[in-house]
Order: sequence, then structure tokens, then C-alpha cells
Amino acid sequence: MVNKMRESIIMKIHYGTALAAVALVAVHVLMRLTQSFSESLEYANVIANYQFLPYAGMLEIILILLSIHGFNGLRVILLELKQGKKYEKAVSYGCVAAMVGLIAYGSRTIIMVNMGVV
Repeated sequence: MVNKMRESIIMKIHYGTALAAVALVAVHVLMRLTQSFSESLEYANVIANYQFLPYAGMLEIILILLSIHGFNGLRVILLELKQGKKYEKAVSYGCVAAMVGLIAYGSRTIIMVNMGVV
């Protein structure tokens, strides 16, 4: 999947995820400024944030955007260190697998809080 995409398309995705993440993280920070820093980190407030579905949805989108952007950046760095068809394939698939794992674990947290498990 990753190796069949043209590198120019992958980099456009990289730039797009960066722009979208900056915008959504700015909204996230502005929402956190409605409370004092210590108050926003209190357990009850954190749980309330995750249970507010529009905000939880935005956190999920931020998680996905930053995961895609971050692991693609790592992939680019690792591909600059060494070349070779097998190495490039291993790095690409490894980064995709790690990205999917991180998104799954983060999504699990959001889902568990909304179900009242935590």
C-alpha cells in the first residue's frame, strides 16, 4: 500500500495533516484556556471532556492526524538514513503498523471512557 503510492502524494498528505493538526490543536488549546491549568487536569474534568462527544470526536481526529503526520515523518527520516528495497518496505510497513496500533490504543481510551469503564 505505502510503497505503491507516489512519494509526492505521501508528502501532500504529510503537509495536509500538519495544517489540519495545527488548526485543531489550536482549538484544543483555546478550549483548555477556559479553565486554569491545574483545574483542567483534575480527574473529573478530564473524564467530562472525554464524555462530551463533540470534543471527544475532535480529540480522535487530532489523534489520527498527529499519528499519520508523526509516523510519516519518522518514515521519511528513516528512509534518509539507509536505502534499499527491503529496508524501505520494512520501514514503511512498520510505520503504518505502529500508527494503526497507536490510533487503536488511543481510540480504545476514548471509547472506554464514553462507555463508563474508566
